[in-house]
Amino acid sequence: MSEFALPTFGRRRNEPVPPPPAPVEPPAHPPAVTATPRQASAAQLAELRSFCLQRIDPATISALTPERLTLELERVIAEIATEHRIQLNAREQKALAGELVDDMLGLGPLEVLLRDDRITDIMINGPHRIFVERGGKVTLSDVQFRDVPHLVNVCQRIASAVGRRIDESSPLCDARLKDGSRVNIVFMPLALDGPYVSIRKFAKRKIDFGRLIEFGSLTPPVARILEIASACRLNVIISGGTGSGKTTLMNAMSQLIDHGERIVTVEDAAELQLQQPHVVRLETRPNNLEGKGEINQRDLVRNALRMRPDRIIIGEVRGSEAFDMLQAMNTGHDGSMSTIHANTTRDAVARIENMVQMGNMGLPAKSIRTQIVSAVDLIVQVERQRDGGRRLTQLTEVAGLEGEVVILNDIFQLEIEGEGADGRLRSHYKVSRARPAFHERLCYFGLDRAWASALDQTEG
Repeated sequence: MSEFALPTFGRRRNEPVPPPPAPVEPPAHPPAVTATPRQASAAQLAELRSFCLQRIDPATISALTPERLTLELERVIAEIATEHRIQLNAREQKALAGELVDDMLGLGPLEVLLRDDRITDIMINGPHRIFVERGGKVTLSDVQFRDVPHLVNVCQRIASAVGRRIDESSPLCDARLKDGSRVNIVFMPLALDGPYVSIRKFAKRKIDFGRLIEFGSLTPPVARILEIASACRLNVIISGGTGSGKTTLMNAMSQLIDHGERIVTVEDAAELQLQQPHVVRLETRPNNLEGKGEINQRDLVRNALRMRPDRIIIGEVRGSEAFDMLQAMNTGHDGSMSTIHANTTRDAVARIENMVQMGNMGLPAKSIRTQIVSAVDLIVQVERQRDGGRRLTQLTEVAGLEGEVVILNDIFQLEIEGEGADGRLRSHYKVSRARPAFHERLCYFGLDRAWASALDQTEG
């Protein structure tokens, strides 16, 4: 019997048959085959989210801690995914549970940003564009809301938590979060791309002069000068632009107030963090549904004068309450403070004058300026500069009135020298040697020599 021949398909007649290939030895350790876990689609995640919300009892949620609720939601998500044959990996399961917890107990996607201590501002331009500020620089975040109704729900939750409302009939709202962070909301129809939300976060750690020095906002001699101003009970206005650090500096200065003094604070949305035991906090109230019941800052400042305060601190002067602030500073409430939006210290004086005139007092300009000169001792100018740093740039004394012109004396002013290799601005303070108008008060408190010594060190 002849040998079995290989088939000749595709081979010419009489062409030799090629030898069979050598057998391939299997590898001693075959490579492991790793299967990539399949990810659920966006539609499947939305379906899971809907099923979970239907199955959860709201009354049960309120009794659970966030940690316990997260575990329960992970269990429920796994059960629902199995029932509906939705493939879900462990990472997606955990992320979905965390998202649901934030929606139920917090402010949804904002919770991730609020937990990040590096973020100082959150700016929401509709559901899909959220910008954040870190280190003075603004960048676009990858955090988003699902849609406009999701963002609307969070906005209404923020407003209702402080007894305010936000809807199409009342589209502007100032509010605050539980940690004191300030919130401004602009609603439709004024907002064209969905609600706009601006959040100024509060640092979890209290910021004092020591931390401001670490940040480069001021130098130790400048901090000493502000300490002396507070100890001498000088009336101080802190001036600057939006986000320049006015409230932060006021909080730092307020820590120097004696714990035996009664302090009354007046704010649109409470954000001051005073550490003294005897603090009375007042907050404005908007109109109700009937358009009545508004209590503005001017009403609160007037009422504060009847509450036997040692100092009155107004979070921000923006209107006719400037007249009542001057009255308070002129009637024995030394050491009072407030903030104002202005580009320079001289602009701050002009703005106070304009705001007093907004109250239709009918007062002549010279009379208003006389009140400003007798009420305000110091104006502190702060600025957010191009390298992202917030710095104290100018300290000006309101020295007096010559004719109808307010005389200002710049005690010191920041001068920019250039930019360092790290991108940070290099600067120094230029000091004036003019004797301040409140020199007698410095002598009364025995701090005149300390003031002169601090000025010497500031220039050095």
